[in-house]
Amino acid sequence: MNAISPIEIIKRDSDGLRGTLRESLADPVTGALREPDTQLLKFHGGYQQDDRDLREQRRLARLEPAYSFMIRTRLPGGVATPAQWLALDAIAQANAQRGLRITTRQTIQLHGVIKRELKATLQAIQAALLDTRAACGDVNRNVVVAVNPMQSSLHAQVHAQAAALSEQLLPRTRAYHEIWLDGERVAGGEEDPLYGQAFLPRKFKIGFAIPPRNDIDVFAQDLGLVAIVEHGSLRGYDVCAGGGMGMTHGDAGTYPRLAETIGFVHPEQVQAIAEAAIGIQRDFGDRADRKHARLKYTMDDRGIAWFKQELERRAGFALQPARDFQFDQRGDAFGWSEGEDGRLHLGLRIPAGRVWDREGLSHQTGLREVAMLLHAHAADAQFRLTPNQNVLLAGVPGHLREAMDAILAAHGLDLHRTATPLRRDALACVALPTCGLAMAEAERYLPAFLDKLHGLLDRHGLHDAPLDLRISGCPNGCSRPYLAEIALIGKAPGRYNLMLGGDHRGQRMNALHRENIAEAQILEALDPLLARYAGERNVGERFGDFLHRLGLVESKRIPIKVTA
Repeated sequence: MNAISPIEIIKRDSDGLRGTLRESLADPVTGALREPDTQLLKFHGGYQQDDRDLREQRRLARLEPAYSFMIRTRLPGGVATPAQWLALDAIAQANAQRGLRITTRQTIQLHGVIKRELKATLQAIQAALLDTRAACGDVNRNVVVAVNPMQSSLHAQVHAQAAALSEQLLPRTRAYHEIWLDGERVAGGEEDPLYGQAFLPRKFKIGFAIPPRNDIDVFAQDLGLVAIVEHGSLRGYDVCAGGGMGMTHGDAGTYPRLAETIGFVHPEQVQAIAEAAIGIQRDFGDRADRKHARLKYTMDDRGIAWFKQELERRAGFALQPARDFQFDQRGDAFGWSEGEDGRLHLGLRIPAGRVWDREGLSHQTGLREVAMLLHAHAADAQFRLTPNQNVLLAGVPGHLREAMDAILAAHGLDLHRTATPLRRDALACVALPTCGLAMAEAERYLPAFLDKLHGLLDRHGLHDAPLDLRISGCPNGCSRPYLAEIALIGKAPGRYNLMLGGDHRGQRMNALHRENIAEAQILEALDPLLARYAGERNVGERFGDFLHRLGLVESKRIPIKVTA
């Protein structure tokens, strides 16, 4: 048996995720935490980072790196009230840098929080009736859900079930309350009844989708639950397992993978099936090699038939045959729409999820004004964060529409009306300067690359063609790039792997087209493909489907059902 990784030892010996976090936080000599505590902080919702733009300058000045921390909230389904948005906005102004960042898991990240402000930041988040527990770390992460529960009673029912599951799957240790909220330690055993002493080998992701829109990319989840609706009623969920976007350049043993649909469960069986899947990964996941420690590898190593049998044994019931469902699109719904209760919803485009006032933009101020308006006149309205880095304002009374439109236009937040499909739907991870894994730019490169790509589209008469672009600064895949029609995966500064051929429903991965190339070569490779697309596509045919139909790329489509 292989020896366990050093991080497994840190978790196992952490005294329920406490480690020496108190001592690290109190150390005034450095802006960093002790190395073991940087691993434990993830379970509390934070990552230690440093400004990579300043590394060399500080090294030459014999200074330690410019350490700071990223803090991530736990928001099941991405739900925040106007009051909570205002609270997070105030925290970002006081303690963070670069505003608020909407993530691809429907939550908020605050970047640039320095060590001496960490505790105050988490306490302020708690005061807003939010927290950061299990937003990171080797546990179940923030549960993502089809975006708008106010759209219908069915959506509300699915969201409520997802939120309840998020609570049920939280780690039981009191370390968070003791360290950040000055809670008293309660005597008693500390081993977590679900996660055990060392928690999971790696992160675990769960998502709930409601056809026909696959807005959460359900096949990218470790455990996906697809709502089965018959005659307007929720009958249960098809269970998808084994998705995951991460890989490592040059390591053939790592790869992105789409989840497979293995059966059907009733709503009351969801908790049992989720706990069974987590238990399998806890007991059988690879604790020696973290690059090989996600559920997708456990399933591939042991086989789908074994996984399904073990899942049923632990859950205490057999999965029923998977029902039929169909996705016709993914991504977000933009602009105004009306829910079944007559209230309005507005989907807003937030480029790369960055809510920040800079360079002539005032998106943070604009959303603050919207939140103030809603808080004063429609406190039960909601900010809905999407897995595609956007915001949906839900439950807006009709009489506020004109005032909201005026605020949004004044602050450049009306991109849902003015942006082309390419600009509206593109995703990018944070990458440089703060992500320690980034090999190339992503968020900061997105605007310039969009301009260049639009030049090609305009040349071929494709200005308003829907096109799915995603950029990731490294192969870890936070922007879910392996599902995009066009994706850039960072390989080195200014160089990317060009991936092509995903589909617009999130059911087919793309494939490597050109490796380790710079911008000029990327555009050179895309130009003839877009020219052919303009002249040879079928009516309504998307770019990824076109490439796949003509055999210009080799892409992998998921098996929709597994009968073993």
